[in-house]
Amino acid sequence: MGRLRKRNRPVTSSNKSDQYRVNNRIRAKEVRVVNDEGDQLGIQPLQEAIDLAQQAELDLVEVAPKASPPVCKIIDYGKFKYQLQKKEAQAKRNRTENSVKELKLRYCTDVGDLNTKLRQARKFLNDGCKVKLSMRFRGRERAFMKQGREKLDNIVERLSDVGGKEGSSNYNGNQLSIVLEPS
Repeated sequence: MGRLRKRNRPVTSSNKSDQYRVNNRIRAKEVRVVNDEGDQLGIQPLQEAIDLAQQAELDLVEVAPKASPPVCKIIDYGKFKYQLQKKEAQAKRNRTENSVKELKLRYCTDVGDLNTKLRQARKFLNDGCKVKLSMRFRGRERAFMKQGREKLDNIVERLSDVGGKEGSSNYNGNQLSIVLEPS
């Protein structure tokens, strides 16, 4: 057996606030300085910019390292990191995951199994997910497409209190499907 080798992967931080250089960690010789009120102070040598920040009892933070020369802001770094964390948390809250749950049925699915599938669909729709109901027909079962379509229409009618049809039912090959979206 071969020996397992560790891969040399760069260590990347998932925290956005760690990507900013502060005060003496800034590497550029000259920087474009913006003060805490948003006014541009122009291009200055790094040491002068750090001195300005220290006089204001704030930090010099490199906010645009790829600009030429890099842009640095005189701000309170702790407060800056806190505001970044708040923005990330708000963005995470606002993000919605559009997931589609699929339930597979047969045209001959009996009442008990159908009620179980309906309970699952109702739960998914209440959770805000879309539900795709798929009915597959094999071989001679294709002769019963009409019964399958009726069964799907019946299901949509029974779930009308929690969701509605998205588009119309479609037939792909040997499968009949319909998508329900939460109301």
